[in-house]
Amino acid sequence: MQTVVLAHETDFDGWRAEARRLCGQGVAPEMISWQVEGKGGDLFAGVSEAGPAKGSVREISVPKSFPGIARAVICHRDEERFDRLYRILWRLQTEKNLIERKADPDIVWLRSREKAIRRDVHKMHAFVRFRKAGDAPDGRENFVSWFEPTHRIEEIGTPFFKRRFANMNWAIVTPEKTARWDGKTLSFGPGGSKRDVPPEDVMEEGWKTYFASIFNPARVKISAMTSEMPKKYWKNLPEAELIPELLEQAETRARQMVEDSITEANRLADVVATRREVLPQNAEIRSLEDLKSAASNCVRCPLYCDASQTVMGDGPSGARLMIVGEQPGDQEDIAGRPFVGPAGQLLNEALLKAGIDRRRTYVTNAVKHFKFMTRGKRRIHQSPTVREIDVCGHWLSEERRLVQPDVIIALGASAARGILGQSITLKDWRGEIHELVDGTKLVVTVHPSYLLRLPDAQRAEAEQRLFVSELALAATALKPVKPVEKLAHQAELTFD
Repeated sequence: MQTVVLAHETDFDGWRAEARRLCGQGVAPEMISWQVEGKGGDLFAGVSEAGPAKGSVREISVPKSFPGIARAVICHRDEERFDRLYRILWRLQTEKNLIERKADPDIVWLRSREKAIRRDVHKMHAFVRFRKAGDAPDGRENFVSWFEPTHRIEEIGTPFFKRRFANMNWAIVTPEKTARWDGKTLSFGPGGSKRDVPPEDVMEEGWKTYFASIFNPARVKISAMTSEMPKKYWKNLPEAELIPELLEQAETRARQMVEDSITEANRLADVVATRREVLPQNAEIRSLEDLKSAASNCVRCPLYCDASQTVMGDGPSGARLMIVGEQPGDQEDIAGRPFVGPAGQLLNEALLKAGIDRRRTYVTNAVKHFKFMTRGKRRIHQSPTVREIDVCGHWLSEERRLVQPDVIIALGASAARGILGQSITLKDWRGEIHELVDGTKLVVTVHPSYLLRLPDAQRAEAEQRLFVSELALAATALKPVKPVEKLAHQAELTFD
């Protein structure tokens, strides 16, 4: 049995160096005892200590993602983390696809520990509250915060604050470590206690006023709120003392908001609806214009009764990329074009960042009529049912037949069902290029309206970056058009 003593609980560099050496020498996981200096150890460690295995040292290789995951997992409080990480490293030398086996016990353990660390870091970024602690000799302001993380995340969680608050001196005190930034260096020292932080700050009253003003009673979901802001953090958040009173007032305030926000319904809705009756219906569909005329008289499901008009896709018939959303909204229902409202504006910005020209893309929806409920004088969006998506799939199939795109982007689960004919879970389909039976490539991502609803600015920014990256992934799936095919693609897509 070989004993490896690491310098401290989060000594990733020490673990990595020893793990590479031992794995290269062919030392099996069961022959190693991992310990942390100063914590005692195995009573029998070293009794039958074996030397390095004979023979040549083998080269160690791992997937690119593994070092980053291991660095995070070492911050977990699981006492077996060093042993299990080494066992995974050992298995990766002969099982190259091990990291992709979601049901493997070792990978289940690895992913769960990584998720716990990522969540803890996110909570640190969200719930650290600085209090002013005087000025430094050079005139820079000093700030201090007390935080109690679940795991040992100080070294991987605090660089975020160095980037965000580079122009002030600060310290984040935790029970095990204290992180300090002086404008030049981020350093770590012994931990402390809540007594090391000033008891109050004049800025906190302003912060509590701001928190109360942005609290949206119409979106209160206690289970979701306590999931995102667990009660263990409340005692260190100045705004937490307001939460019970705000929750008590939520129902009354939400009702008042509805009464105060009633607006006139879109007066064009009835005018546009009357035009539907006079549009001709073609017997044979040979073009997108024929399809639009035929769909204008669609009565396949009850949605046509209330919507102003059928909203078909928009874009060139030879587009190589098709984007499919859920259904038109209020503004699309009047304009007769998809994605012209707030979600459409966000989509346009994201497409631009991803290097995609919307003018050369065919944009449509899985459902062609606006489904809504009336609240006062407003028309409020309602999600379509599975049956409504499936019934409307006829028109989407016709659009695919006429456009013949190489790549399709599905914006949300409803759009994915319209394309696949079956329900899916977004998290299982996102971030990959899937090939359909007819050879068309499919990329699944979220709907832009989801990004607009995110209340947390930091999370919204991260989700928007992910959204752009998934649009860019779809762009990479487009194959170059062969010379003989160019005439069939008059509206060829180009990407930066």
